[in-house]
Amino acid sequence: MTTSPVGTRTGPGTAKYPNRPGIALTVIAACQLMVVLDATIVNIALPHIQDALSFSTTDLSWVLSAYTLTFGGLLLLGGRAGDILGRRRVFMTGILVFTLASLLGGFAQEPWQLLAARALQGVGGAIASPTSLALITTTFPEGPARNRAFGVFAAVSAGGGAIGLLAGGMLTEWLDWRWVLFVNVPIGLVIAFLTPRFINESERHPGRFDLAGALSSTLGMTALVYGFIRASEEGWRDSLTLVAFVASGVLLATFAVVESRAREPITPLRMFADRNRSGTYVIMLSLAAAMLGMFFFIVLFVQNVLGYSPIRSGLAFLPVTLAIGLGAGLAQRMLPVLGPKPFMVTGAACTAIGLFWLSFISSDSSYASGVLGPMLVFGFGMGLNFVTLTLTAVSGVAQHEAGAASGLLNATQQVGGSLGLSILVTVFGTASRDEGRQLAPEFLAEATPEQQAQFARTHELPPPWSHDVLTAGISLAFTAAVVMALVAFVTAVTVIRVRKRDLEALSGTAEAAGPAV
Repeated sequence: MTTSPVGTRTGPGTAKYPNRPGIALTVIAACQLMVVLDATIVNIALPHIQDALSFSTTDLSWVLSAYTLTFGGLLLLGGRAGDILGRRRVFMTGILVFTLASLLGGFAQEPWQLLAARALQGVGGAIASPTSLALITTTFPEGPARNRAFGVFAAVSAGGGAIGLLAGGMLTEWLDWRWVLFVNVPIGLVIAFLTPRFINESERHPGRFDLAGALSSTLGMTALVYGFIRASEEGWRDSLTLVAFVASGVLLATFAVVESRAREPITPLRMFADRNRSGTYVIMLSLAAAMLGMFFFIVLFVQNVLGYSPIRSGLAFLPVTLAIGLGAGLAQRMLPVLGPKPFMVTGAACTAIGLFWLSFISSDSSYASGVLGPMLVFGFGMGLNFVTLTLTAVSGVAQHEAGAASGLLNATQQVGGSLGLSILVTVFGTASRDEGRQLAPEFLAEATPEQQAQFARTHELPPPWSHDVLTAGISLAFTAAVVMALVAFVTAVTVIRVRKRDLEALSGTAEAAGPAV
């Protein structure tokens, strides 16, 4: 469908200043930036959040998972809401929910308060993010103007992670960890103020909300993640662990039944009928599972073991974002020539190699010897796959279903990250607990009476023993992450097939694609 040029609409949904496309694009891009950088800006503050609110290391993963689970689980529903209710209206609602949640999270005094706020942030992000991309199509006419707008949107999406790392470090070190949440409040209010003044409302389209599908999938994945994290602390025979896994199985089975019968399903199961597209979703799920865990554990290592400040931690992660950009740029240029399979295979192999290298990390490792090299290899591999997976997910899809196909890939990335992190945290918890038991007699033999008394109260070893415990758990977690990357590698080798018409479909589209976020 061709949209009208900017400024020609009239009516109750018309912006007050409709002929300012530059400001409209700035508003849309600011929303995307705020949502994208939220994960990395909070990631850098995790050790400070842990100390302030007394999180265990395994429970700390919920600070990330609470956001990604609701964001990924409700992402497709948010896009559908924009089509049915009007994209500008839904966009503003999402921004205001995200802003309120950020404010509440900044004031959190108990772990559950922060986790509830993070989940609400995910709801707001799931509402705002898909409609922000869709608003470009209703704000800019087809042609060069829209292509430039998509280019800006992709650039913001790609650079948001690096900006979040630096911003999170500066806010945490110069102010307080709470400002990684508070910073969203003025930005969100400005976006909400400017939106009705510079962005037109879109046409509404008839449709239905698949609430049963969205809720059953989100709750099912939440129960599954809870089961893994609970198992890391209480064991696999714990009653709540078993209940969580059973509930997850029932809810996910319900989701499959609902989607197969729904007139307008939130996840069209026919999207999985194509061999390449199904393989693409599996690869994204596996790589995202490894990626979120990599960031989570390396942040803990550089701050708790190496003693890096938050700002220095943010700077320490910049090389991996540069490596991602290098890999993505190479894939963009060469995809129409070579097709997706070489990049999927090579990218998955690089991520597996990088994670295997990280599995050798120890309390004696330095940043240069134990972190930098594997992060560069890992990041380059992820960059090769980001653009490749995005384009393959929408290749051969009817135009009216392209949004659902790409949205499902994004949701797979978010949910895969949460699920993967929970599995890796389970491995970490088991390994670090075993290491702690082995080191406890050595510590008690050397400890002063004061240290022994503190250990009796907290059951936690002090440095340098705690560094050995932490790195033992991280090392085994990275070993498990290697398995996830190998699943992606095997899928790329055995499932993905490239046909001549696939290469023709990719010709000219790679330049407009940006990294998945």
